[in-house]
Amino acid sequence: MNENINIKKFLQYLRAERNYSKHTLRAYKNDLNDFFGFLKKKYPGKNIEQCDRVIFRDYLASLNSRNLKRSSVIRRVGGLRSFFKYLTREKQIKKNPFLYLSTPKKESRIPVFLTENEIKKLFSLPKINLRDRAILELLYSCGLRVSELAGLNTCDVGFIEGMVRIWGKGSKERLVPVGDKCINVLHDYVKTDRHPASEKEAAIFLNRFGRRISVRGVHKALNKWFKLVGFEKKISPHALRHTFATHLLDHGCDLRSVQEMLGHSSLRTTQIYTHVTTESLKRVYEKSHPRA
Repeated sequence: MNENINIKKFLQYLRAERNYSKHTLRAYKNDLNDFFGFLKKKYPGKNIEQCDRVIFRDYLASLNSRNLKRSSVIRRVGGLRSFFKYLTREKQIKKNPFLYLSTPKKESRIPVFLTENEIKKLFSLPKINLRDRAILELLYSCGLRVSELAGLNTCDVGFIEGMVRIWGKGSKERLVPVGDKCINVLHDYVKTDRHPASEKEAAIFLNRFGRRISVRGVHKALNKWFKLVGFEKKISPHALRHTFATHLLDHGCDLRSVQEMLGHSSLRTTQIYTHVTTESLKRVYEKSHPRA
């Protein structure tokens, strides 16, 4: 059984049936190649059909010995689990060795976010160019992932309706409201500062060559402004998504609405922000109550 052919078919299935992004498919491919590299080195002569729980536990131990992040280990195990489930369904193997194998639990970390005062400092920077200000406004106004922002086209922004159409993970579409301040900055950017390389360029945010800005380009542009503000904590563009959710909940927005605007498939994912607001309440209580 040729594992390269099986990996290729598995990735084609994920792309066609599950709408996985190119980034996720690339990660799965690298993870599967890593496992089969381990298999050939540690268990020469063993093939897919001969993989068992002992081999997987050994592989898991090898991942832990590399001091990888727990999230990376969980992703690799998840990819292997999906791969062998696919092989079982396609009758390439008789038994799924992953069926009763436990997966490492994900760390519950409170996400990094900006306070309302820190947001004011960021948006009060006088030298931010119009494109970067529009990016900042949109990330904070709508809680977009950076990849979603980079993928936006001009037709996705409803300037009159005050809504943005977003294509999230798995090509799922959602509509998110946009604040007036953000709409005004976006309008100014599109009308005066957006210079596409050709008439066919549909992207709303462009790089200096007039083409669609990349995720890396967004990070590079915004990190410059984060450094200029001089935040004590390490901030990335994704922190604006966390900030969006935290501030909405702090001001009374319900969890279901936040879930829908963030594009989370599970409410459990959104619930991490309730921990953030609880921590915020504790800090306010300890600071304000005379007997705290």
